[in-house]
Amino acid sequence: MARLRVAVLGLGEAGSAIAQDLLRAGAEVVGFDPVPEKTVTGLLRAQSEAEAAEGASLVLSVNWARVAREVAEKVAPVLRPGQVYADLNTASPSLKHLLAEILAPTGARFVDVALMSPVPGRGLATPSLASGPGAWAYKGCLEPLGAAVEVVGERPGEAALRKLLRSVFFKGMAAAVLEALEAAKRLGLEAEVWDNIAKTLKEADETLVGRLVEGSLRHAERRREEMLAAAELLREVGVEPLVTEATARQLGRLLGRELA
Repeated sequence: MARLRVAVLGLGEAGSAIAQDLLRAGAEVVGFDPVPEKTVTGLLRAQSEAEAAEGASLVLSVNWARVAREVAEKVAPVLRPGQVYADLNTASPSLKHLLAEILAPTGARFVDVALMSPVPGRGLATPSLASGPGAWAYKGCLEPLGAAVEVVGERPGEAALRKLLRSVFFKGMAAAVLEALEAAKRLGLEAEVWDNIAKTLKEADETLVGRLVEGSLRHAERRREEMLAAAELLREVGVEPLVTEATARQLGRLLGRELA
C-alpha cells in the first residue's frame, strides 16, 4: 500500500506537532511555512503552499483564521478531484462556508476541522470534530494513524460552530479567573483565591451547569447587585472589571434592565 502523502501548511506549534506524529505513524509529510526556520525533522520542505499541496492525498491548513482564505486561494489551482483539503483553523462557520465554496470547483473535498483541546502534548491525537463533504474521508485517512475524529455533519461550519460555542464558556471562564486573580494579587490574597477556584473546579460534576443556569435565573437581581459591588472593589484596587461588569449586564438583561 502506498504511503499516505500529507501536506501540512503552517508549521507553528500545532502544525509541527501534527506533522511530527504523522511522520512517526509512517506518512510522507511535505510542509510549508513562510518562516524558513520552522521545520520538522524528516519533513519534506516545500517552497510554497501550492507546491506542498500538489499531489498530496490530504492537505492540512494549520495557520490562522485571518490567512485561511489566502491559503485556500493559493492552493486551489493545484488541487484535483479525490484530494481532501482540511481547514484546522479556529474560524467562524461563515468563513468555513466560504473556503468550501472557493475549493468546490477543484473537485477536492473540503473538511471543516475543529481541534477541541490544545495540540501540544497530544499532537495528532488531539480530539477533533469534522464536518463537510470530506469529513468521512478525513477520518478514514487519519484515524488509523492515531487521530481522534468525530464527524458531526456534512456541512462546512458545523464543527466550527460547536467549538466556538464551547469557547464562549471556556475562554470566558479563563478571563473571569484572570480578572479575579489579578485583583486578589493586589490585595495579597492570590494564593487563597487560587486555591478556592481550584477546589471549586475539582468538586464540580455534571450537575454544575444546571445549578449555574437555574441559580442565575432565580437569583438574578441579588447576583447583579453582588457583581456591581465586585466591580466597585476591582476599580478600587486598579483592575478594570471587564468580565465582572459584563456579568452584571447579563444578569440585568435577565431582569429586563440594563446596567446603568
